[in-house]
Amino acid sequence: MGEMEQLRKEADSLKDQITAARKAVHDTTLQEAAVQIAVVGRVQLKTRKTLRGHLAKIYAMHWSTDSKLCVSASQDGKLIVWDSITTNKVNAIPLKSSWVMTCAYAPSGNLVACGGLDNMCSIYNLKGKDGNVKVMRELAAHTGYLSCCRFLSDSEIITSSGDCTCVLWDIETGTQKTIFAGHQGDCMSLAVSPDFKFFISGACDFTAKLWDIREAACRQTFGGHESDINAIGFFPNGNAVITGSDDASCKLYDLRADQDLITYQDSTIMCGVTSLAPSLSGRLILAGYDDFNVNIWDTLKSERVGVLAGHDNRVSCIGVSSDGMACCTGSWDSFLKIWN
Repeated sequence: MGEMEQLRKEADSLKDQITAARKAVHDTTLQEAAVQIAVVGRVQLKTRKTLRGHLAKIYAMHWSTDSKLCVSASQDGKLIVWDSITTNKVNAIPLKSSWVMTCAYAPSGNLVACGGLDNMCSIYNLKGKDGNVKVMRELAAHTGYLSCCRFLSDSEIITSSGDCTCVLWDIETGTQKTIFAGHQGDCMSLAVSPDFKFFISGACDFTAKLWDIREAACRQTFGGHESDINAIGFFPNGNAVITGSDDASCKLYDLRADQDLITYQDSTIMCGVTSLAPSLSGRLILAGYDDFNVNIWDTLKSERVGVLAGHDNRVSCIGVSSDGMACCTGSWDSFLKIWN
């Protein structure tokens, strides 16, 4: 056991050195830097559309890059592609396993993916020859549930899993290209950087890790949360990351400063964050909570500037369309709502 103890000591001393190095460059706070800027006025969004059709809890939704279509996954065993403007269902895809936890829309708009307690990522081609949606690939190798998946292109997808790893897959061959291992707890969510060169993962070890997709290496690790990280996203310019945790807070981490800049929390909020999304400019953060509400935060001031109340159960997912004109929330009450 002597060697293990030595290595543990060495790891701890390295961690202390990193903490000291971060402290050395910590010359100001975001609040001090933004002191001249006024708080965003009260943000009041209205429900413009309600997407009805799922028969059970909705667990995930993801916008298409055209800002018109979106896909949602529910434990009624259906993956539905919606036209968010007309509220029509473009596709309703029956799933082999109804225990679905995530879904994703490919940037091209050709494919959607989903996965969950079946430990695999199923990819569906929406643009099939005869108009029928078919399973194109089933990516199986994870030994734990699939918590999140995001496309890089029509040929590559990244998945995160309860087996503590993330995997980059080649969709054509159905094989694993890279395994990203390093988390000490279930990986709960992932987000790809705007330039598609990095992705960030949040896990039940209370940390977020930044991974270089090309180098297949962990670049940075961010701690500070006191409970599981459930939701994660990139700041729109790709220089910062936002996380949401069961400790009832969201944090903003700057990749260049290598540390957290600000925490979004309120003594009146006692429940965990389930999902989050930044606005197009990044000035607002929309975060869904276990108490059925979505709170809107001013990114610079860490003040709550709005609430979206309208769901009758936990808000499980939220997304802002890529044109920034609307946000969509999905809930365990089986409805999706479009707000702006």
